[in-house]
Amino acid sequence: MSVFFHTLRCDAARLSQRKPDEIGVIHLLMKLVNPRFLPVFLIRLAAAVWRHTLFKPFGLLLTWLNLLLFGVECTPRCQIGPGLMLPHTSGTVIGAVSIGTNATIFQGVTLGAREADLGFTAETRPEVGDNVIIGAGAKVLGGIKLGNGSQIGANAVVIENVPENGVAVGIPAKVVKVLDNV
Repeated sequence: MSVFFHTLRCDAARLSQRKPDEIGVIHLLMKLVNPRFLPVFLIRLAAAVWRHTLFKPFGLLLTWLNLLLFGVECTPRCQIGPGLMLPHTSGTVIGAVSIGTNATIFQGVTLGAREADLGFTAETRPEVGDNVIIGAGAKVLGGIKLGNGSQIGANAVVIENVPENGVAVGIPAKVVKVLDNV
């Protein structure tokens, strides 16, 4: 359970622009009324509950609640590192295999398979590295990888791997530059 709270503290810290060890229980409780934090909390809670066979239905229920309240559909199967930030949530679909630490995902983003994959086949879904920023409306589709520190432009359609610190824009997205070590 301590991993769960540590992860929540990291999520709240990014939103508060503080260090995780500065985030206490009271601060976490106050964040639960924040529309930028509550969807992340529901994602975390759904994933934690879903991992226990007996409680899987409750994990799915929390996933649906998040979709109804905030427009965020996130599979509880996605492994998401600490520090997730969703500045705006409407229309966000997270069907990736994994998302690293300190990812920022804007509204209208889709991370998922290229074709309908209701069985969640890991090979057909993207993997997102650490410190990745995905702009509003971007679509990241297929069994591809977004390298650490990569940035995806708004409305880009990414169907190929993006290298570490790569900046990808366009339809289909192309890497237009690789940033110096950030």
